[in-house]
Amino acid sequence: MTCHFIPGYLLERLVEAGDDTLAACARRTVLLDERIRSQRATAPSPAKGGAWQIHDAQNGTALPGKLVRSAGDPEVGDAAVNEAATGITETLALFRDFGRDSFDDRGALVLATVHYEQGYDNAFWDGSQLVFGDGDGIVFDRFTKPIDVVGHELSHAVTQFTADLTYQGQSGALNESLSDVFGACLKQRRLHQNAEAADWLVGEGIFLPGVNGRALRSMSEPGTAYDDARIGKDPQVGSMADFVVTTDDDGGVHVNSGIPNRAFAIAARAVGGESWSGAGRIWYAALTSGLDKDSDFATFAAATAAAAGEHSAAVGDAWAQVGVTGGGTAAPATPSPAAGTVVSVARTGGIAGLTKEGVVDLESDDPRVPEVRDLVRRIDLRSLTPDSGRPDRFVYRFRHASDEAQVSETALTPELRRLARIVLEE
Repeated sequence: MTCHFIPGYLLERLVEAGDDTLAACARRTVLLDERIRSQRATAPSPAKGGAWQIHDAQNGTALPGKLVRSAGDPEVGDAAVNEAATGITETLALFRDFGRDSFDDRGALVLATVHYEQGYDNAFWDGSQLVFGDGDGIVFDRFTKPIDVVGHELSHAVTQFTADLTYQGQSGALNESLSDVFGACLKQRRLHQNAEAADWLVGEGIFLPGVNGRALRSMSEPGTAYDDARIGKDPQVGSMADFVVTTDDDGGVHVNSGIPNRAFAIAARAVGGESWSGAGRIWYAALTSGLDKDSDFATFAAATAAAAGEHSAAVGDAWAQVGVTGGGTAAPATPSPAAGTVVSVARTGGIAGLTKEGVVDLESDDPRVPEVRDLVRRIDLRSLTPDSGRPDRFVYRFRHASDEAQVSETALTPELRRLARIVLEE
Protein backbone atom coordinates (compact mmCIF):
# COMPACT_ATOMS: atom_id res chain seq x y z
CA MET A 1 0.00 0.00 0.00
CA THR A 2 1.48 3.35 -1.06
CA CYS A 3 -0.36 6.45 0.12
CA HIS A 4 0.53 9.96 -0.99
CA PHE A 5 -0.77 13.14 0.56
CA ILE A 6 -1.00 15.29 -2.59
CA PRO A 7 -3.58 14.05 -5.12
CA GLY A 8 -2.43 13.49 -8.68
CA TYR A 9 -4.79 16.13 -10.02
CA LEU A 10 -2.95 18.86 -8.10
CA LEU A 11 0.39 17.74 -9.47
CA GLU A 12 -1.01 17.79 -13.00
CA ARG A 13 -2.23 21.35 -12.52
CA LEU A 14 1.28 22.35 -11.41
CA VAL A 15 2.75 20.78 -14.55
CA GLU A 16 0.42 22.92 -16.64
CA ALA A 17 0.65 26.12 -14.55
CA GLY A 18 3.04 27.93 -16.90
CA ASP A 19 5.93 28.15 -14.42
CA ASP A 20 8.91 26.14 -15.70
CA THR A 21 10.46 25.61 -12.26
CA LEU A 22 7.16 24.54 -10.71
CA ALA A 23 6.37 22.26 -13.65
CA ALA A 24 9.79 20.60 -13.40
CA CYS A 25 9.30 19.89 -9.68
CA ALA A 26 5.84 18.45 -10.28
CA ARG A 27 7.01 16.26 -13.17
CA ARG A 28 9.88 14.93 -11.06
CA THR A 29 7.45 14.19 -8.23
CA VAL A 30 5.14 12.23 -10.56
CA LEU A 31 8.03 10.23 -12.03
CA LEU A 32 9.42 9.43 -8.59
CA ASP A 33 5.97 8.37 -7.37
CA GLU A 34 5.72 5.96 -10.29
CA ARG A 35 9.19 4.56 -9.60
CA ILE A 36 8.48 4.10 -5.88
CA ARG A 37 5.18 2.36 -6.47
CA SER A 38 6.76 0.03 -8.99
CA GLN A 39 9.67 -0.86 -6.73
CA ARG A 40 7.71 -1.22 -3.48
CA ALA A 41 4.55 -3.00 -4.59
CA THR A 42 5.07 -5.70 -1.95
CA ALA A 43 5.50 -4.29 1.56
CA PRO A 44 7.94 -5.98 3.92
CA SER A 45 6.94 -6.97 7.43
CA PRO A 46 6.95 -4.10 9.95
CA ALA A 47 10.24 -3.51 11.74
CA LYS A 48 10.45 -3.94 15.48
CA GLY A 49 12.55 -2.47 18.23
CA GLY A 50 11.27 0.95 19.35
CA ALA A 51 8.85 3.78 18.79
CA TRP A 52 10.27 5.61 15.76
CA GLN A 53 13.32 6.56 13.74
CA ILE A 54 13.79 9.57 11.45
CA HIS A 55 16.13 9.31 8.47
CA ASP A 56 17.46 11.93 6.07
CA ALA A 57 17.44 11.12 2.33
CA GLN A 58 19.72 14.15 1.79
CA ASN A 59 17.71 15.11 -1.29
CA GLY A 60 18.22 11.69 -2.81
CA THR A 61 15.86 8.76 -3.36
CA ALA A 62 17.53 5.94 -1.42
CA LEU A 63 15.34 4.79 1.48
CA PRO A 64 15.43 5.00 4.38
CA GLY A 65 18.57 7.19 4.24
CA LYS A 66 20.85 8.35 7.05
CA LEU A 67 19.52 7.86 10.58
CA VAL A 68 19.41 11.30 12.24
CA ARG A 69 17.06 10.95 15.22
CA SER A 70 15.42 8.20 17.25
CA ALA A 71 12.76 8.15 19.94
CA GLY A 72 14.17 9.67 23.13
CA ASP A 73 16.78 11.78 21.35
CA PRO A 74 16.74 15.58 21.79
CA GLU A 75 15.73 17.90 18.96
CA VAL A 76 18.23 18.53 16.18
CA GLY A 77 18.85 21.63 14.07
CA ASP A 78 16.51 20.53 11.29
CA ALA A 79 12.87 21.61 11.28
CA ALA A 80 11.68 18.75 9.08
CA VAL A 81 13.27 16.12 11.34
CA ASN A 82 11.76 17.66 14.46
CA GLU A 83 8.32 18.12 12.86
CA ALA A 84 8.25 14.50 11.73
CA ALA A 85 9.30 13.34 15.18
CA THR A 86 6.59 15.40 16.86
CA GLY A 87 3.91 14.29 14.42
CA ILE A 88 4.76 10.61 14.75
CA THR A 89 5.06 10.77 18.53
CA GLU A 90 1.69 12.44 18.90
CA THR A 91 -0.03 10.19 16.36
CA LEU A 92 1.21 7.13 18.24
CA ALA A 93 -0.04 8.72 21.47
CA LEU A 94 -3.46 9.34 19.90
CA PHE A 95 -3.83 5.71 18.88
CA ARG A 96 -2.42 4.56 22.20
CA ASP A 97 -5.30 6.41 23.86
CA PHE A 98 -7.59 4.35 21.62
CA GLY A 99 -5.87 1.24 23.02
CA ARG A 100 -3.64 0.61 20.00
CA ASP A 101 0.09 -0.24 20.20
CA SER A 102 1.55 1.39 17.05
CA PHE A 103 0.03 1.01 13.60
CA ASP A 104 0.05 -2.81 13.66
CA ASP A 105 -1.10 -3.03 17.32
CA ARG A 106 2.05 -5.04 18.02
CA GLY A 107 4.49 -2.25 18.76
CA ALA A 108 5.95 -1.86 15.25
CA LEU A 109 8.79 0.63 14.84
CA VAL A 110 7.72 3.62 12.74
CA LEU A 111 10.30 4.52 10.11
CA ALA A 112 10.26 7.94 8.45
CA THR A 113 12.43 9.73 5.90
CA VAL A 114 12.62 13.50 5.34
CA HIS A 115 14.29 15.62 2.63
CA TYR A 116 13.30 13.13 -0.04
CA GLU A 117 14.57 14.21 -3.47
CA GLN A 118 14.55 17.89 -4.54
CA GLY A 119 11.39 19.93 -4.93
CA TYR A 120 9.32 16.86 -4.08
CA ASP A 121 5.64 17.77 -3.73
CA ASN A 122 4.36 14.87 -1.68
CA ALA A 123 4.30 12.70 1.41
CA PHE A 124 3.39 9.03 1.47
CA TRP A 125 3.16 5.75 3.35
CA ASP A 126 4.66 3.03 1.16
CA GLY A 127 3.48 0.03 3.15
CA SER A 128 6.50 -0.01 5.44
CA GLN A 129 7.57 3.58 6.11
CA LEU A 130 6.69 7.28 5.87
CA VAL A 131 8.40 9.60 3.38
CA PHE A 132 8.23 13.41 3.26
CA GLY A 133 9.31 15.87 0.59
CA ASP A 134 10.34 19.47 1.13
CA GLY A 135 7.87 20.93 -1.40
CA ASP A 136 8.74 22.98 -4.47
CA GLY A 137 9.16 26.31 -2.66
CA ILE A 138 6.58 27.94 -4.93
CA VAL A 139 3.20 26.35 -4.18
CA PHE A 140 3.99 23.75 -1.51
CA ASP A 141 5.93 24.13 1.72
CA ARG A 142 7.62 21.14 3.40
CA PHE A 143 5.25 18.28 4.03
CA THR A 144 6.22 17.75 7.65
CA LYS A 145 4.99 21.23 8.55
CA PRO A 146 1.25 20.50 9.07
CA ILE A 147 1.03 17.91 11.83
CA ASP A 148 -2.15 16.44 10.33
CA VAL A 149 -0.21 15.50 7.17
CA VAL A 150 2.00 13.26 9.32
CA GLY A 151 -1.08 11.91 11.09
CA HIS A 152 -2.87 11.31 7.79
CA GLU A 153 -0.08 9.16 6.41
CA LEU A 154 0.47 7.13 9.57
CA SER A 155 -3.30 6.58 9.78
CA HIS A 156 -3.17 4.88 6.36
CA ALA A 157 -0.93 2.32 8.04
CA VAL A 158 -3.53 1.76 10.75
CA THR A 159 -6.24 1.21 8.14
CA GLN A 160 -3.94 -1.22 6.31
CA PHE A 161 -3.56 -3.30 9.48
CA THR A 162 -7.25 -3.20 10.45
CA ALA A 163 -10.08 -3.17 7.90
CA ASP A 164 -7.64 -2.91 4.96
CA LEU A 165 -10.37 -1.15 2.99
CA THR A 166 -10.27 -1.81 -0.74
CA TYR A 167 -9.04 1.27 -2.54
CA GLN A 168 -11.90 1.58 -4.99
CA GLY A 169 -15.20 3.46 -4.97
CA GLN A 170 -16.80 4.06 -1.60
CA SER A 171 -14.50 1.78 0.39
CA GLY A 172 -11.55 3.66 -1.11
CA ALA A 173 -13.12 7.00 -0.23
CA LEU A 174 -13.58 5.71 3.34
CA ASN A 175 -9.89 4.77 3.38
CA GLU A 176 -8.96 8.36 2.47
CA SER A 177 -11.52 9.86 4.84
CA LEU A 178 -10.33 7.86 7.84
CA SER A 179 -6.84 9.29 7.39
CA ASP A 180 -8.32 12.79 7.35
CA VAL A 181 -10.46 11.98 10.41
CA PHE A 182 -7.56 10.83 12.57
CA GLY A 183 -5.35 13.59 11.20
CA ALA A 184 -7.99 16.13 12.27
CA CYS A 185 -8.23 14.53 15.73
CA LEU A 186 -4.46 14.79 16.03
CA LYS A 187 -4.37 18.45 15.00
CA GLN A 188 -7.20 19.44 17.35
CA ARG A 189 -5.62 17.49 20.19
CA ARG A 190 -2.34 19.30 19.60
CA LEU A 191 -4.10 22.70 19.59
CA HIS A 192 -6.33 21.85 22.59
CA GLN A 193 -9.44 22.61 20.50
CA ASN A 194 -12.87 21.10 20.93
CA ALA A 195 -14.93 20.03 17.94
CA GLU A 196 -16.97 23.24 17.90
CA ALA A 197 -13.97 25.57 17.91
CA ALA A 198 -11.90 23.64 15.33
CA ASP A 199 -11.48 24.93 11.76
CA TRP A 200 -11.70 21.39 10.27
CA LEU A 201 -9.01 22.16 7.69
CA VAL A 202 -6.68 19.38 6.55
CA GLY A 203 -3.16 20.36 5.56
CA GLU A 204 -3.39 23.95 6.72
CA GLY A 205 -0.02 25.61 6.06
CA ILE A 206 0.93 23.32 3.17
CA PHE A 207 0.45 26.15 0.65
CA LEU A 208 2.98 28.96 0.49
CA PRO A 209 1.96 32.67 0.47
CA GLY A 210 0.47 33.70 -2.86
CA VAL A 211 -1.64 30.56 -3.26
CA ASN A 212 -5.36 31.20 -2.94
CA GLY A 213 -6.09 28.38 -0.56
CA ARG A 214 -6.63 27.75 3.14
CA ALA A 215 -5.61 24.10 3.13
CA LEU A 216 -5.78 20.98 1.01
CA ARG A 217 -9.28 20.02 2.21
CA SER A 218 -12.09 21.28 4.40
CA MET A 219 -13.93 18.55 6.29
CA SER A 220 -16.82 20.78 7.34
CA GLU A 221 -17.19 22.47 3.93
CA PRO A 222 -15.86 20.15 1.23
CA GLY A 223 -15.06 21.95 -2.02
CA THR A 224 -14.02 25.26 -0.42
CA ALA A 225 -10.39 24.66 0.60
CA TYR A 226 -8.73 26.32 -2.40
CA ASP A 227 -9.44 28.04 -5.70
CA ASP A 228 -6.24 29.03 -7.44
CA ALA A 229 -5.24 29.53 -11.09
CA ARG A 230 -2.28 27.17 -10.72
CA ILE A 231 -3.92 24.27 -8.91
CA GLY A 232 -7.59 24.75 -9.81
CA LYS A 233 -10.61 24.58 -7.51
CA ASP A 234 -11.11 22.09 -4.71
CA PRO A 235 -13.24 19.32 -6.34
CA GLN A 236 -14.50 17.58 -3.21
CA VAL A 237 -18.23 17.02 -2.65
CA GLY A 238 -20.00 16.83 0.69
CA SER A 239 -23.30 15.06 -0.03
CA MET A 240 -24.53 11.91 -1.75
CA ALA A 241 -26.65 14.23 -3.87
CA ASP A 242 -23.39 15.33 -5.51
CA PHE A 243 -21.68 11.93 -5.49
CA VAL A 244 -19.29 11.71 -8.43
CA VAL A 245 -19.84 8.52 -10.40
CA THR A 246 -16.68 7.84 -12.35
CA THR A 247 -14.22 5.16 -13.29
CA ASP A 248 -11.39 7.67 -12.78
CA ASP A 249 -9.43 8.11 -9.55
CA ASP A 250 -10.25 4.53 -8.45
CA GLY A 251 -13.92 5.47 -8.51
CA GLY A 252 -13.53 9.03 -7.25
CA VAL A 253 -11.90 8.19 -3.92
CA HIS A 254 -10.38 11.65 -3.40
CA VAL A 255 -13.45 13.61 -4.46
CA ASN A 256 -16.10 11.54 -2.67
CA SER A 257 -14.14 11.24 0.58
CA GLY A 258 -15.56 14.69 1.34
CA ILE A 259 -18.90 13.01 2.10
CA PRO A 260 -17.75 10.87 5.08
CA ASN A 261 -15.41 13.71 6.08
CA ARG A 262 -18.36 16.08 6.46
CA ALA A 263 -20.37 13.40 8.29
CA PHE A 264 -17.57 13.12 10.85
CA ALA A 265 -17.35 16.90 11.36
CA ILE A 266 -21.12 17.07 11.93
CA ALA A 267 -21.06 14.07 14.26
CA ALA A 268 -18.11 15.40 16.25
CA ARG A 269 -19.94 18.66 16.93
CA ALA A 270 -23.14 16.83 17.84
CA VAL A 271 -21.39 14.41 20.19
CA GLY A 272 -19.63 17.43 21.67
CA GLY A 273 -16.40 17.97 23.48
CA GLU A 274 -13.10 16.95 21.94
CA SER A 275 -13.18 15.08 18.65
CA TRP A 276 -10.44 12.65 19.67
CA SER A 277 -12.18 11.59 22.88
CA GLY A 278 -15.69 11.70 21.43
CA ALA A 279 -16.51 10.98 17.79
CA GLY A 280 -12.91 9.92 17.09
CA ARG A 281 -13.23 6.97 19.45
CA ILE A 282 -16.49 6.00 17.78
CA TRP A 283 -14.90 6.07 14.31
CA TYR A 284 -11.91 4.03 15.55
CA ALA A 285 -14.25 1.47 17.12
CA ALA A 286 -16.11 1.18 13.82
CA LEU A 287 -12.85 0.76 11.88
CA THR A 288 -11.79 -2.10 14.15
CA SER A 289 -15.22 -3.76 14.38
CA GLY A 290 -14.56 -6.40 11.73
CA LEU A 291 -15.59 -4.47 8.63
CA ASP A 292 -15.57 -6.12 5.26
CA LYS A 293 -12.80 -4.81 2.98
CA ASP A 294 -15.42 -3.58 0.49
CA SER A 295 -17.60 -1.73 3.01
CA ASP A 296 -19.49 1.22 1.55
CA PHE A 297 -20.60 4.45 3.24
CA ALA A 298 -23.86 2.97 4.49
CA THR A 299 -22.09 -0.03 6.03
CA PHE A 300 -19.59 2.18 7.81
CA ALA A 301 -22.35 4.56 8.92
CA ALA A 302 -24.16 1.62 10.53
CA ALA A 303 -20.92 0.54 12.24
CA THR A 304 -20.41 4.02 13.71
CA ALA A 305 -24.00 4.20 14.95
CA ALA A 306 -23.61 0.76 16.56
CA ALA A 307 -20.43 1.91 18.30
CA ALA A 308 -21.87 5.25 19.42
CA GLY A 309 -23.91 4.11 22.40
CA GLU A 310 -25.90 7.04 23.78
CA HIS A 311 -24.82 9.14 20.78
CA SER A 312 -26.22 6.71 18.23
CA ALA A 313 -29.02 9.03 17.13
CA ALA A 314 -26.66 11.99 16.71
CA VAL A 315 -24.25 9.92 14.64
CA GLY A 316 -27.07 8.55 12.50
CA ASP A 317 -28.36 12.07 11.93
CA ALA A 318 -24.86 13.23 10.84
CA TRP A 319 -24.81 10.58 8.13
CA ALA A 320 -28.38 11.44 7.13
CA GLN A 321 -27.34 15.08 6.66
CA VAL A 322 -24.86 14.01 3.98
CA GLY A 323 -27.42 11.71 2.36
CA VAL A 324 -26.15 8.36 3.67
CA THR A 325 -29.17 6.54 5.06
CA GLY A 326 -28.68 2.98 3.79
CA GLY A 327 -27.64 1.30 0.59
CA GLY A 328 -25.20 4.01 -0.38
CA THR A 329 -23.61 2.22 -3.31
CA ALA A 330 -23.68 4.16 -6.57
CA ALA A 331 -23.86 2.50 -9.93
CA PRO A 332 -20.59 2.38 -11.88
CA ALA A 333 -20.09 4.88 -14.63
CA THR A 334 -20.75 3.83 -18.19
CA PRO A 335 -17.77 4.92 -20.25
CA SER A 336 -18.33 6.78 -23.47
CA PRO A 337 -17.21 4.75 -26.45
CA ALA A 338 -14.20 6.14 -28.26
CA ALA A 339 -14.32 6.81 -31.98
CA GLY A 340 -12.68 4.08 -34.05
CA THR A 341 -9.80 6.28 -35.13
CA VAL A 342 -9.18 7.84 -31.71
CA VAL A 343 -6.85 6.55 -28.99
CA SER A 344 -7.45 8.14 -25.60
CA VAL A 345 -5.64 7.87 -22.28
CA ALA A 346 -6.72 9.32 -18.93
CA ARG A 347 -4.65 9.31 -15.75
CA THR A 348 -6.41 9.80 -12.42
CA GLY A 349 -5.76 9.17 -8.75
CA GLY A 350 -2.84 10.36 -6.66
CA ILE A 351 -3.55 11.96 -3.29
CA ALA A 352 -4.80 15.18 -4.86
CA GLY A 353 -7.00 13.43 -7.43
CA LEU A 354 -6.23 15.57 -10.50
CA THR A 355 -7.09 14.12 -13.91
CA LYS A 356 -4.98 14.37 -17.06
CA GLU A 357 -6.36 13.25 -20.42
CA GLY A 358 -5.07 13.07 -23.96
CA VAL A 359 -6.21 11.83 -27.37
CA VAL A 360 -4.57 11.00 -30.67
CA ASP A 361 -6.62 10.72 -33.86
CA LEU A 362 -5.00 8.03 -35.99
CA GLU A 363 -6.34 9.64 -39.17
CA SER A 364 -4.84 13.05 -38.40
CA ASP A 365 -1.44 14.52 -39.32
CA ASP A 366 -0.39 14.42 -35.65
CA PRO A 367 3.32 13.46 -35.59
CA ARG A 368 2.58 10.97 -32.80
CA VAL A 369 0.36 8.85 -35.04
CA PRO A 370 2.97 6.36 -36.41
CA GLU A 371 4.20 5.27 -32.98
CA VAL A 372 0.71 5.24 -31.44
CA ARG A 373 -0.61 3.19 -34.35
CA ASP A 374 2.22 0.68 -33.89
CA LEU A 375 1.60 0.44 -30.15
CA VAL A 376 -2.14 -0.16 -30.38
CA ARG A 377 -1.50 -2.91 -32.91
CA ARG A 378 0.69 -4.66 -30.32
CA ILE A 379 -1.58 -4.09 -27.30
CA ASP A 380 -4.72 -6.14 -26.77
CA LEU A 381 -6.79 -4.01 -24.39
CA ARG A 382 -9.41 -6.72 -24.08
CA SER A 383 -6.90 -9.17 -22.62
CA LEU A 384 -5.87 -6.90 -19.76
CA THR A 385 -7.19 -7.78 -16.31
CA PRO A 386 -8.01 -4.76 -14.11
CA ASP A 387 -6.00 -4.83 -10.90
CA SER A 388 -7.24 -3.58 -7.54
CA GLY A 389 -6.67 0.02 -6.60
CA ARG A 390 -4.14 1.08 -3.98
CA PRO A 391 -4.17 4.29 -1.94
CA ASP A 392 -2.97 7.32 -3.90
CA ARG A 393 -1.55 5.43 -6.83
CA PHE A 394 -2.23 6.61 -10.36
CA VAL A 395 -4.75 4.70 -12.50
CA TYR A 396 -4.70 4.75 -16.31
CA ARG A 397 -7.71 4.27 -18.58
CA PHE A 398 -6.98 3.33 -22.20
CA ARG A 399 -9.61 3.44 -24.95
CA HIS A 400 -9.52 2.60 -28.64
CA ALA A 401 -12.64 1.93 -30.70
CA SER A 402 -14.86 -0.34 -28.57
CA ASP A 403 -11.99 -1.60 -26.43
CA GLU A 404 -11.17 -0.22 -23.00
CA ALA A 405 -8.90 -1.14 -20.12
CA GLN A 406 -8.18 0.40 -16.71
CA VAL A 407 -4.78 -0.40 -15.21
CA SER A 408 -2.90 0.81 -12.14
CA GLU A 409 0.57 2.25 -12.69
CA THR A 410 2.27 -0.74 -11.06
CA ALA A 411 0.68 -3.07 -13.64
CA LEU A 412 1.63 -1.08 -16.74
CA THR A 413 3.55 -3.04 -19.36
CA PRO A 414 6.38 -1.20 -21.16
CA GLU A 415 4.09 -0.77 -24.19
CA LEU A 416 1.23 0.65 -22.09
CA ARG A 417 3.60 3.00 -20.24
CA ARG A 418 5.02 4.25 -23.55
CA LEU A 419 1.53 4.70 -25.00
CA ALA A 420 0.44 6.68 -21.95
CA ARG A 421 3.44 8.99 -22.10
CA ILE A 422 3.00 9.68 -25.81
CA VAL A 423 -0.75 10.36 -25.65
CA LEU A 424 -0.47 12.38 -22.43
CA GLU A 425 2.56 14.22 -23.90
CA GLU A 426 4.81 13.63 -20.92
